Amino acid sequence: MNEQAIRTIVEEVIQQLVKKDSRPNTIPIAVSARHCHLSQDDLEMLFGKGYELSKKADLSQPGQFAANETVVIVGPRGSIEKVRILGPARSLTQVEVSKTDAVKLGLNPPVRESGNIASSASITLVGPKGSVFKNEGLIIAQAHIHMHPDDAAHFGVENGEYVRIRTDGERPVSFEKVLIRVSPRYKLEMHIDTDEANSGLITSGQAGVLVKDGESQARPLATLKDPVQPMEPGAVIFQKNLLTKRDVQALQSDMISVRKGTIVTPLARDAARELKKTIQVMD
Repeated sequence: MNEQAIRTIVEEVIQQLVKKDSRPNTIPIAVSARHCHLSQDDLEMLFGKGYELSKKADLSQPGQFAANETVVIVGPRGSIEKVRILGPARSLTQVEVSKTDAVKLGLNPPVRESGNIASSASITLVGPKGSVFKNEGLIIAQAHIHMHPDDAAHFGVENGEYVRIRTDGERPVSFEKVLIRVSPRYKLEMHIDTDEANSGLITSGQAGVLVKDGESQARPLATLKDPVQPMEPGAVIFQKNLLTKRDVQALQSDMISVRKGTIVTPLARDAARELKKTIQVMD
């Protein structure tokens, strides 16, 4: 390797070290038991006109709290009592359960991001002053991670992106397709339901490791003489021994294939992520 290539690697490694902070690549996990969010109208139907929720305890997410009040949720096969209400009141009523809960109720709710209840399962709620039947609103919550924008910058992820979370311990598990949700109102925390927690013997407060999807393995390709050769629309084969940030920025392609053993600098990977490009390693 020539002196210029070595200098380039050293410069990019130094920049990367300066750029990164000392925060660990772990995320605290919270186990979310069955609960419901109520609209003000439904709250009053269940508890009486003008009723307001009373706080039992603050939740980790700023402004959110567990209320003293609970309801009974009812399905065609059974019911579950003392389902905690989370406050404050929302614009729409939503009930979140695990798959085990759904079987007990005799219902088949979809896995959804919180707030997306269109065409979800129906559910009946019973309170001390009345009952409410909702045509939709029962879901199994998609595993997700709340992040402040600073957290998202640290982990190199964006709102709406999916990542993998790995846990260690007596029964290590990996959670796929975990949704990233970013807001200045959020505090860093991953939320899973009780079924997911039981699968890995996870308790609230345990940490998981964020694993971004790595470069996929490309199929073997013929060696080409030119440094850059078109492979197919949106893809190129990079033949040099060193892929740098400048190379990634210069290549007019969404997919860059490199030979096994090619050195890919840290800033090149960052540039690819920022430009929505994929780096593939060929066998």
